[in-house]
Amino acid sequence: MGKLIEIEQAWEQIDAASASSALEPIELRIEQAVGRVLAESVVSDIDVPPYRKALMDGYAVSSGDVEPGVALPIRGEILAGAVPEQPLETGTAVRIMTGAPLPQGADAVVPVEQTRREGDQVLFEGTVSAGANLMEQGFCTQRGETVMSAGATVAAHHVGLLCEVGAARVGVHRPPRVAVLSTGDELVSPTDLPGPGQIRNTNAPLLGSLAERDGAHVSQLGVAADKAEELAARIGRGLQHDVLLLSGGVSAGVRDLVPATLAGLGVEPVFHGVRLKPGKPVFFGVRPGSPPTFVFGLPGNPVSSWVCYELFVRRTLDHLSGRGLVDRWQERTVAEDFAYHGSRRTLHPAKLVGRDAVRLLPWKGSVDQRVLAEADALVDLREAKGVAAGELVKVYVL
Repeated sequence: MGKLIEIEQAWEQIDAASASSALEPIELRIEQAVGRVLAESVVSDIDVPPYRKALMDGYAVSSGDVEPGVALPIRGEILAGAVPEQPLETGTAVRIMTGAPLPQGADAVVPVEQTRREGDQVLFEGTVSAGANLMEQGFCTQRGETVMSAGATVAAHHVGLLCEVGAARVGVHRPPRVAVLSTGDELVSPTDLPGPGQIRNTNAPLLGSLAERDGAHVSQLGVAADKAEELAARIGRGLQHDVLLLSGGVSAGVRDLVPATLAGLGVEPVFHGVRLKPGKPVFFGVRPGSPPTFVFGLPGNPVSSWVCYELFVRRTLDHLSGRGLVDRWQERTVAEDFAYHGSRRTLHPAKLVGRDAVRLLPWKGSVDQRVLAEADALVDLREAKGVAAGELVKVYVL
């Protein structure tokens, strides 16, 4: 492990390595693009609405012809989906339905409930202003207008809008391909009952789920034993992906073989060790190529692995996915006094309270995953002292 760097330095080095590495665009049907990031802006190919339309069932009129007690002859009917066959004659009205296009010469719609029909005529109860109960062509969106910009994430509620403006297929950044590899002779499957000296492999499903949440396609590479040849073979498979997440084997123990194995496979280290609790031994490197592979060696303790994913891996996936930098930090006040003693900067699991407060959670250290059942934030504790209720702290929101 090298000299410890600060979290901000680690971010700078991650940004320098990956900020310009957004993955190549692919074209998808809009329904398949939900959750993906637009690689190009979406421009409307039509006016919305594409014609001057009625907003109510009623009568299309020239507003100057409408007075209380005046009856106008009815000249036809326009249904939604129909096209007016002729302009509105002066001194007449046309029956019209919601959504139908107004005929030329009409400048208002009188709702049917404000009229009384008498044979082939319609009697009006009052006056009407020009522009009443209609929507002008292009009122919502004009042809050539950008409705969503490159870098925006497509959500389900965007689908109707994009279909409306002709974007039935869109260009989005290819989702990152992430490989997850756990290391350690002590690991067994989550479905197995651990024997003496064994623990369940929780980091692989945890990291894979986090990466899928962030839009990646995840490949689980299983567990590599603490043997150089097996580790090298599995890491070699992982290096065929955009991002390789390794769990365990990055500290300074006799079986912490990951850094040396990575170096032997052409991975260039960027940093190894951050002044952070939990997560001090985190490793980041790049295997050059087109595209490159970004490699993270995450600590084996699960909460450490989780914190490092949130602070460092997620940032890299944001760049690769085309999202760019996403600010997930807030300032909040501490809800309750919290006693804390530590020797280095700590990202402490916490629970958001209301709109502007946060409560630090009881936590027994980097192996204590119970805290994750409640945590939805991390509080940045920069000094080896407690925090008092009402104190302002910086909070990473998950």
